[in-house]
Amino acid sequence: MADNILLIGFMGVGKGRTARALAEQTGRFTVDTDDLIESMTKMKIRQIFAEQGEAHFRQLEQRAADWLEHHVSGTVVSAGGGFFMVKNMQRLGKVVFLHSPLEAILAALRRQPDAEAKMKKRPLLQDLDQAERLFTERLPLYRRVADMEIAVQGRENADIAAEIAFRLRG
Repeated sequence: MADNILLIGFMGVGKGRTARALAEQTGRFTVDTDDLIESMTKMKIRQIFAEQGEAHFRQLEQRAADWLEHHVSGTVVSAGGGFFMVKNMQRLGKVVFLHSPLEAILAALRRQPDAEAKMKKRPLLQDLDQAERLFTERLPLYRRVADMEIAVQGRENADIAAEIAFRLRG
C-alpha cells in the first residue's frame, strides 16, 4: 500500500482546502483527483459530464486511481466526491472521510465569494433533491471504505488537518 492520505467525502465538504492544510503541516505534496482527470483529458469536469456522461467520468476516476497506485506515494490526495468507488481504494493509502451534514456543506458553499462558480463546477449539485438522495446513498459507503471519519462542520481547515495528522500518528 502506498503511503498516501486520501481525503474522501461529499462534494463541497472541503477536501481540497483540508488537503492543502494537511500538506503544509506534514511537508507532503498534495494532488487533487479532479485536477488529474482535467489534465489527463484537457476538459473540465462539468464538460466531461455534459458530453460523455457520468459513467465515462467514473472510468476516468479509475484510470486516475490506477496511476496514483503505481506512481504516487507520500502525498495527500483530495478525491472527488465519487472517487471512493474505485476498485483499488484501499491500496492507495489511508482513507479519511471528511463528514458534514449536506445542509452545512451547501450553506458553506453559498457563503463563499465565488459561490455561483463553486456550485456550477459540481454537476451533481445542480438538482438539490438529487444531491440529497446522493448524499444519503453515499454516506454509509464513505464510512465503509474509510479508515477514519472526521467531523468538519464549523471547523477551520488547519484544525481538521491537525486532527488528521494526530490520529494518523497515534
